[in-house]
Amino acid sequence: MSATELAALIVAIASVVAVVLLGVALVSITRTLQEVRKAVQLLHSETVPVVAELGDTVRAANAELERVDDLLGTAESISGTVDSASRLAYLAFSNPMIKALALASGTSRAARSFRRQRSR
Repeated sequence: MSATELAALIVAIASVVAVVLLGVALVSITRTLQEVRKAVQLLHSETVPVVAELGDTVRAANAELERVDDLLGTAESISGTVDSASRLAYLAFSNPMIKALALASGTSRAARSFRRQRSR
């Protein structure tokens, strides 16, 4: 065997070893990719229902927020109406009440004065 044939044999053996190593690496990568696919499918099957439920929860929360907003609007309206009514009642009754109290006070003073003069 000559040096050229020996070199060719070494290159051929090295090539076969390299091909075998690449084949083993390829098989390992293929298994890893299959496991990754399984994990992704499992993740997908578990997260899709969770995301759908989350969407339902968000929609329900939005509906409740709209309801609370409507209630707050109604409460503000009632508050404005009560404020207007109390202001109107104050304006309507304050002057007559002041006059009635003044009349009662004046009448009680006059009655006391009359009793004092009568008892003398």
